[in-house]
Amino acid sequence: MTSEKRKQASGLVREGVSVSLSHNYLTERAEDATSPFSHEMSGVGRVGPFVGDRYSISYHGYAHSHMDSLCHMSHNGVMYNGFEKSTEVTEAGCSALSILDVKQGILTKGVLLDMARLKGVEYVEPGTPVYIEDLEAWERQAGVRVEPGDILLVRYGRWARRAEVGPWATGRLAAGLHASVGPWLKARDVAMIGSDYTNDALPSGVDGVSQPIHQLVLVAMGVRIFDNLDLEALAEEAARQNRWEFMLTAAPLAVEGGTGSPLNPIATF
Repeated sequence: MTSEKRKQASGLVREGVSVSLSHNYLTERAEDATSPFSHEMSGVGRVGPFVGDRYSISYHGYAHSHMDSLCHMSHNGVMYNGFEKSTEVTEAGCSALSILDVKQGILTKGVLLDMARLKGVEYVEPGTPVYIEDLEAWERQAGVRVEPGDILLVRYGRWARRAEVGPWATGRLAAGLHASVGPWLKARDVAMIGSDYTNDALPSGVDGVSQPIHQLVLVAMGVRIFDNLDLEALAEEAARQNRWEFMLTAAPLAVEGGTGSPLNPIATF
């Protein structure tokens, strides 16, 4: 995400329409929300002008919209760029590759690849893997191309399905990228990836590796991830304008040593 890329992205703002990419945080326990968001109010019913509240969240997993920093995952004890988990990760947090590395924020071109719309369905069935040919078919259909420095967002319709049939165990059954897409992501030189699931097809179809896309992008490529986004409103606005690329901004929490952050990315057309 260079300064030139940021300027290119800002040029995509033509109508001044912004769309949130975060789902409302799930406060009730469900099959896909085993660690619900806790919101506690204070000062209610007391004399005085102020009320307050306290948020508590375990955001990694399959429920809440969040970003993974590069220290979130390792392979055989080694993180991106050869950092050793045993020495860089302590109870105090990550001394390398933490979320603080992106404290200045994220601003680049986002590209939406709508797999549900490509397949002519309201949502892609959980467990369905997506391959390179699917991504390139959407590029041809929509007239877009994922370029270096872009954030690739893939919509499967997860939240549309949840609204229709209710929650299910998304940690075991999810539409997502097949591991074979990894070299394509590297060749396209994406800055980040994100989806309305956790990006990996589950089950992965790779023996002994439950989340190969996570391992490939976080550990091997140094590409950060957005998980559990809500891309429904984005898909509607993109279809209305017939524009599938936009300026994408996000500001993770400035937590020293953090393995990621809950956040609310914004697409602006």
